[in-house]
Formats: sequence, structure tokens, C-alpha cells
Amino acid sequence: MIILFDGVCNFCNATINFIIDRDASGVFRFAALQSEIGQGILKHHQIDSQIEPNSVVLEKDGKIYQKSDAALEIAWHMDGLWKLFYVFKIVPGFIRDAIYDLVARNRYKLMGRSDSCRLPTPELRARFL
Repeated sequence: MIILFDGVCNFCNATINFIIDRDASGVFRFAALQSEIGQGILKHHQIDSQIEPNSVVLEKDGKIYQKSDAALEIAWHMDGLWKLFYVFKIVPGFIRDAIYDLVARNRYKLMGRSDSCRLPTPELRARFL
């Protein structure tokens, strides 16, 4: 599974670190939306890269998940009790996505942004595309 994220967003980078800490089996791989690989995945799935910096994107088994669907799929595959968040799938997607969009619109206000994508530690480098 590949998670595409806004590489210059401090909130997004903190979220990726959170996921890494709860992914002992290493099922997730990561790429910044702004990276060549991230742009290639978006293009392959015919997703407008100008729209998607506001959404985490999960590619799983050739299928794309975005916004709250991506977040819930990610939670389902994390270690620990995070799987319990999957129960929110019963909430209609337009409601979940409205909440997701509110956070996404304010992510730079919450934690700022950086001028470049994060560089993973040597031991995590293989998980970043």
C-alpha cells in the first residue's frame, strides 16, 4: 500500500511519523504528492494533481482511496486499536469528507509548512518511494 501525502505540510509529516510508529510490519510505503513518483501515481489513476494536495491518497491493490476513505483504510491497517476507527465507515462519506476538508484547509495554520519534503532516516528510507 502506498500513502501519498503533502510533503511540505508539517501536519501531514507528523501524521506519516504517527503511521510509521504504528506499522511494525511495514505494510505502508510513502511518497510525497509533489514527488515524481507521487505525480506519476496520480497521473496513472487520472487524478488532477492540482486538486489533491488537500487529500491523503492511498493506493491499495490498484484502487485509490482519498480523504476520509483513505484515512479509515489506513487506520484499519495500523497496529493497535486504531482499527476501531473503521466503524466511522457507517457515517456517510459526504459528512466524513466535510470534516476531513475542514482539517485539510487549516493544516498549515495548525502546524505550518516547510520549504521541502522530509528526508527519512536511513532505516526508513526503503519505505519511501
